[in-house]
Formats: sequence, C-alpha cells, structure tokens
Amino acid sequence: MAKAKKKKYKLKTYKAAAKRFRVTGSGKIVRTKGGKSHLRRRKSKRTKQLFSRMLVVENSGDIKRIKRLAPYLKKHKANPPA
Repeated sequence: MAKAKKKKYKLKTYKAAAKRFRVTGSGKIVRTKGGKSHLRRRKSKRTKQLFSRMLVVENSGDIKRIKRLAPYLKKHKANPPA
C-alpha cells in the first residue's frame, strides 16, 4: 500500500502588507513613502517629487516580518494568478 501524502497547508497573505510592499528583480523589498495622500498644497515641489521614490527596506527584522506576512509576494509578482 502506498504511503499517505502529508497535506501541505496554504498560508494566508496579509493583504495590507501585499499592497504596501513590492519585490524587485534582485529580491529586495521596497516600499513607498507615507504622507502623500493629502495636505500637499503646503509642501514644496521637491518634497512632492521625493514622495514618488520607492525606498528599500533595510531593517532585517522588518524584512523578516514582511516575508512572514506576505509569503507569496515574490512568486506572484513574477507570475500573477490570472
């Protein structure tokens, strides 16, 4: 008789984390800056331009947490689920 296969469980992605972070081609996790949704009239043009840049997440603890919250982040960016 064949050995019973062990069931592998799917992990749930925390959607908030999946929306906030992206993975680059080299595998780095990047994020956008906060504070760009409203109250922008009083900010300088340079400050508003800097809001569009993506920042690399460098803190190792944060990277570990993001990978735990969104385990399929890298996989689905390269191959979206239809």
